[in-house]
Amino acid sequence: MPSTLIEVRTDHALDVETGIIDAVHDALIAAFAIPPVDKHVRLLVHAPHRFPVPPTLTHPQLYTLVTVDCFAGRSVDAKRRLYTEIVTRVGSFGIPANHITVVVRDTPTDSWGIRGGQAACDVDLGFTVEI
Repeated sequence: MPSTLIEVRTDHALDVETGIIDAVHDALIAAFAIPPVDKHVRLLVHAPHRFPVPPTLTHPQLYTLVTVDCFAGRSVDAKRRLYTEIVTRVGSFGIPANHITVVVRDTPTDSWGIRGGQAACDVDLGFTVEI
């Protein structure tokens, strides 16, 4: 059950924001094999002065940071698939590939409290993390 935050520097139309959220969620399904109902994706819009980016970007207003907090156990290949899936899918909204950064933070399941305060290591997740 990855918890994902998408951070951007500009307001997009409602359908674009929803589309970006869905694109990232679909990338997680494709790359990490999470259940489709496991949707924990948020989009946060920052004022540009509160979210500086490298001056070398051609369209700094389009910079997009995707941070995925997830259970440890995914392989490097699964993470590579995720990076490619996110860049491809989010790129369909006109965001250049080199303006998208993806950060995956692996956390042991004993460090996640879920389903009423249980340690995730004590819960049948319904899917495998080791992919």
